[in-house]
Amino acid sequence: MNVDLHCHSNVSDGVLAPAALAQYAHQAGVNAWALTDHDEVGGIARARAAATDVRMRFVPGVEISITWAGHTVHIVGLQIDAGNAALVDGLAATRSGRDARGREISDQLAKVGIPGAYEGALKFVDNPDLMSRTHFARYLVECGACANLPEVFRKYLVEGKPGYVPHRWASLTQAVGWIQGAGGVAVIAHPGRYKLGLVGEGALFDEFKQLGGTAIEVVTGSHSPDQYQVYAEQARRYGFLASRGTDFHAPGESRVDFAALPPLPGNVTPVWHDWF
Repeated sequence: MNVDLHCHSNVSDGVLAPAALAQYAHQAGVNAWALTDHDEVGGIARARAAATDVRMRFVPGVEISITWAGHTVHIVGLQIDAGNAALVDGLAATRSGRDARGREISDQLAKVGIPGAYEGALKFVDNPDLMSRTHFARYLVECGACANLPEVFRKYLVEGKPGYVPHRWASLTQAVGWIQGAGGVAVIAHPGRYKLGLVGEGALFDEFKQLGGTAIEVVTGSHSPDQYQVYAEQARRYGFLASRGTDFHAPGESRVDFAALPPLPGNVTPVWHDWF
């Protein structure tokens, strides 16, 4: 069974509308699929309807940005009630401040010879509440400042480079609480991305487990192939279930497309083991 539990529509920083994304995933062979837009659940109803139309099992989800020990970390919520008031209000609070952050990013880029980045990024934004670094990255490719998105994130928009503006997101406690309050399962997204070191990662996993966190992503488009087994072992060590998802954003842009993601290793228990 091809299960993909992490991807983004144009409701956040993806390119395809929720219905088109469902069709794209289905055509790539996905049997069970979750939409996990950043800090937003506005696409779930359309995604569910489109998945139902093609007889693809659907999991309502969200990806919540948090600040943990000075790092931005993402927590995915799966099987959530998208209408839960506390979750909806919490996500709205998390989204606030993105516009001001975007203008500050633009100001920094202008100082290094890239004017008009706010207006340029805005062309790629479908949801004005969710302007993100990805929208700026697409503009930096369009205007010729960089050849592709990986180059953007080597030269700009990351800590120590022009265009990096930190944002104070929700806390880990808040994110896990909102997800659980909405009847969902909390998952640490792509843990291999955070560069926390062994001690920091262990502290994150310990706190997440104490709060009732359930799973970590093991096979994801944001992990390198050698990290699949690393995080399979971490899942076993901490007693976490394992999740899988491309972290898909756009055709030709995401590192791994739906059809190319390998299955979970056999030594872990899938987060969906009792869902389907």
